[in-house]
Amino acid sequence: MTQLFTEGDINNSEERRVWNKKVTHPETRQILEDDARYFLHQSMSTPCLDVLTSCTGSEIHTLSGRIMLDFHGNNVHQLGYGNEYIISEVIEQMKRLPFSPRRYTNQPAVELARKLADLLPGDLNRSLFAPGGTSVIGMALKLARAVTKKHKIVSLWDSFHGASLDAISAGGESIFKKYMGPTMPGVICIPPPTTYWGIFGDTESDQLNYADYLEYVIEKEGDIGAFLVETIRNTDVQIPSLAYWKRVREICDKHKVLLILDEIPIALGRTGKMFAFEHFDIEPDILCLGKGLGGGIIPFAAMVTRDKYNIAGDVSLGHYTHEKSPLGSVAALATINFIENENLLQKVADDSLWIQDQLNLLKERFELIGDIRGIGLLWGIELVKDPETKKKAKKKAEQIMYECMHQGLSFKVSQGNVLQLSPALTISREDLQKAISILSAAFEKYS
Repeated sequence: MTQLFTEGDINNSEERRVWNKKVTHPETRQILEDDARYFLHQSMSTPCLDVLTSCTGSEIHTLSGRIMLDFHGNNVHQLGYGNEYIISEVIEQMKRLPFSPRRYTNQPAVELARKLADLLPGDLNRSLFAPGGTSVIGMALKLARAVTKKHKIVSLWDSFHGASLDAISAGGESIFKKYMGPTMPGVICIPPPTTYWGIFGDTESDQLNYADYLEYVIEKEGDIGAFLVETIRNTDVQIPSLAYWKRVREICDKHKVLLILDEIPIALGRTGKMFAFEHFDIEPDILCLGKGLGGGIIPFAAMVTRDKYNIAGDVSLGHYTHEKSPLGSVAALATINFIENENLLQKVADDSLWIQDQLNLLKERFELIGDIRGIGLLWGIELVKDPETKKKAKKKAEQIMYECMHQGLSFKVSQGNVLQLSPALTISREDLQKAISILSAAFEKYS
């Protein structure tokens, strides 16, 4: 079976087999065997690494007694696991109205839609909710077709927008497209703007080349209605420049192409702003939110667009059973309120400066580290065999990941060689220091 190193496919590697042999706790082994027996196996998911019994704050706890700082969390753990404020709000709502059937509304859903409109700039005032991020990507693509009357879209290679057939069609990761045959027509992928190994150059000024290529494709292809893109790529932490985003916004306006920003994993404070696009002084035409929006409790997502695009009243863009979930809406309101009331945006900005200094110190010590990049509490450490060739150090990345898990730090590997660090926004400075110490020891062992 061919190993595709995209989003850290670790199910069948040699390092994974070594990890499995070290799982000796009898009950854990039995549950893992049962899990492998009854769940369909899929890349990056099943068979599983370990058995969890509880999660709290920044930590996950396993059945065998291992405690790990979770610097992955599927980006739903924005406010830590088991946030008491969010739990209490959801429980109270469960007592009153746990479910709202379609064709009826409820106060929490309306309050959330109003809150999002208040937070967002301009006329980004119209929302649709859904049970997950993949679903809102689908709604955004349908709305773009309804608005522009054009079915083609542009997205980026290596992008991830969800795992359903329409979402993988719009994404650029091969591991999700294997065996799928023809997917949704009209998707054109272009290179992502990078600052380390980009094919059009890797300096900040070179990023305009990537934007210019977007315009080239729009003009040559024709009939393009939308550009679907992550404001900041989450998995391997690619941060486009201000100039890139300014140019992209100009291109979209010029050619009447809707700019759909996917901030499903990175909005709500992850970057030190409530929304990542605020760093670049632009506005999207459609914004997709999810993951942490449900407070780590309720699967919940939202699509927000402009008033003037409220033109599809004769089309079911979403029509999901739980589209106006009172539980999801309350969890989302509690999440936003907690971020504001606890001044988490400032905390994340302060943590960002500290962790940047610490990671740069590691880079000075270890030649294995080719690049450090990040913002807020989203960081990537790119490992290379040689700093000149920038050849990916995939084996070292896996070895360091498993060593860190043994020592109490869990994170994911992306693109085969990027250690992605994405802790809860509520994490203490003490736990951040602990994570840096574990990383340092792992690099000492494998560099």
